[in-house]
Amino acid sequence: MSGPTLVIDLAEPLSPVGLSSHFDEKRPGFFDVNVPTERLGVEDRREKDWRKPFPLPLLGNTSADEELTALVGFNPQREDWRRPFLVYLMGPGAGDESIFEAEHADEPEVEAVLGFRPTHAVNVSAGCNREIDHVATALLTAAVMDVIGGVAKAELLDGQASVVAGLPGVLGIADDDWMALGTAEFLRAWVGHPAFRLVK
Repeated sequence: MSGPTLVIDLAEPLSPVGLSSHFDEKRPGFFDVNVPTERLGVEDRREKDWRKPFPLPLLGNTSADEELTALVGFNPQREDWRRPFLVYLMGPGAGDESIFEAEHADEPEVEAVLGFRPTHAVNVSAGCNREIDHVATALLTAAVMDVIGGVAKAELLDGQASVVAGLPGVLGIADDDWMALGTAEFLRAWVGHPAFRLVK
């Protein structure tokens, strides 16, 4: 994915839950999701005409929409205001086991803050890297945590640890000030801070 990713560490395997009725499940626990930012409580502030329209080719008796779609595979004049994400479960029996093991192999400081060794994790990865995608990633992760629980693990940019440490819902800072651990409340509070930005 080309945008930021947040991780939700889980203390035990995830029970089957229905989080949405509008997604594609590529494999068990791997979801391709498109989320309108308004559903997350934020407004995408781009101007409606932020992109100049492509010139309309003359391909015959088809409509302009059909001509554009035939040329490039989609209609570039119609902006899709939904934001693309991958939301996927990792760990034993859920796929990406080797990646899960590698990412959690040597985290004694993180485990001390969490108070448990994660058995599984859910990654929320944005498909784009605009400012709105960083906000939507944090809020979507918080919404997923409202359903499944867990602890958010967020990589930090240089200098963010001092900003994040005082926010509500922060459970701790680890990895030499490069990792914040917190609740859904932490993610929502962080989004509201002027210095908010996730690591891509």
